[in-house]
Amino acid sequence: MKRLLINGIAGQMGQALLRAITEQNQGFTVVAGVDIRPISASVPVYASAQRVDVPYDMVIDFSTPKACVDTLRHCESIGCPIVIGTTGLSKDDLLEIHKASIQIPVFHSSNMSLGVNLQIALVKTVARALGLDADIEIIEKHHNQKVDAPSGTAWMLANEIAQSMPEPMHFELARCENAHKRDPHEIGIHSIRGGTIAGEHEVMFMCRDEAITIKHEAFSKRVFATGALRAAIYLAEKPAGLYTMQDLVSDTE
Repeated sequence: MKRLLINGIAGQMGQALLRAITEQNQGFTVVAGVDIRPISASVPVYASAQRVDVPYDMVIDFSTPKACVDTLRHCESIGCPIVIGTTGLSKDDLLEIHKASIQIPVFHSSNMSLGVNLQIALVKTVARALGLDADIEIIEKHHNQKVDAPSGTAWMLANEIAQSMPEPMHFELARCENAHKRDPHEIGIHSIRGGTIAGEHEVMFMCRDEAITIKHEAFSKRVFATGALRAAIYLAEKPAGLYTMQDLVSDTE
């Protein structure tokens, strides 16, 4: 039985993950959590990973960028694998992830949903086929408690599309501030926040006389928790290195 530590256990994803692991018999058990927020939980909760005094085999992180990097460094120092689902990470944070993956197994994805990662594969195919013949817009919707915008998944989609295009692209996040016609080399990204929307990502490829829309909608946090648990199962047998949902999808085909 693998022993898990959940970083960010008081958050929505931390709670969803705790429920998913409790309900599913996947060879994992949660032995502790980390969060600065007070919470009543079935496992002991500590203010930082450095203070945890019970043994654990792996960390799953759904916290904040700072808490994530602090825990990542701790995992690196003790040789502990970590699954990272935290969003809003900076370029420096991503460099920390790459650095740590030289020493320990690290699984990182801004979206743990299998469906979203299939969506990414589809939009890459469409982008390669249409190229600059299509105007590309991404619309993402989330609940009113989400802090970062655009979402990490929107950035994933935008970056994967850009890398699939025949010419360099740039991202447009504030078109209302720019009084000019749409640049064919731009990818528009729009964020909507409201209610309890778990997550919705829509990619539109708009051509002269037709349009293609590829959309993924999550109806609850459970889908991300299940994906994170699948990532933990995958990572448990891996050596040091950086792994993503695309690796998981490819290895299970």
